[in-house]
Amino acid sequence: MSSSLSIFRKVAVAEGISYLLLLFVAMPLRHFAHLDLAVKYTGWVHGILFIAYVALLVMTWQEQKWKFGKAVLIFLASLLPFMPFVVDRKLKDERPK
Repeated sequence: MSSSLSIFRKVAVAEGISYLLLLFVAMPLRHFAHLDLAVKYTGWVHGILFIAYVALLVMTWQEQKWKFGKAVLIFLASLLPFMPFVVDRKLKDERPK
């Protein structure tokens, strides 16, 4: 059975990819090609993944017994492009409890 840490890492990468697609593919398509649906659907996917990221962050925080500050930093990382990939790399060597 997968720990919440391993699931969280996978969702973090997926959320990071969806964020980059939203910012660097869907938004330019909206503004330059007037394809509003690109943002609508990419935004929905990103929103669902962001909610999963936050929910899994809370579960992993409790399971791994992280300090509050670490959980806050990991949350803030989800708000910046490319940072979910840094989070994944930092958590790569952490052992599930």
